[in-house]
Amino acid sequence: MTYVALGVAAWLFVIGAYGMVTSKHLVHLCICLIVVQTSTYVLLSAIGFRAGATAPVFYDISLSTPAVDSVVQALMLTDIVVEATVAALLLALIVQIDKRTGTVDPNKIDLMKG
Repeated sequence: MTYVALGVAAWLFVIGAYGMVTSKHLVHLCICLIVVQTSTYVLLSAIGFRAGATAPVFYDISLSTPAVDSVVQALMLTDIVVEATVAALLLALIVQIDKRTGTVDPNKIDLMKG
């Protein structure tokens, strides 16, 4: 693992978390959540990286050749699908909140009033 990649992952996580805490707009909040989830891509890439390793296809190489772990690649693809689904769901909810309340400011939304 390289410490630069771990630092970038931590930096993306902190920037996204700070944006979520200080957000005054629901779309901005959704984008900051996407940035936090993007930090997991960098983290998984740093975990799965092996210098000089090949793809995990053992058709024409010897078994002693180092290969990248395919589980980490599968986790990253799963993470991408989950992020796209969460973003689409949140943006659909934001559209519905805007239709019902007329605002996308989290501090001005009061859905519980009768």
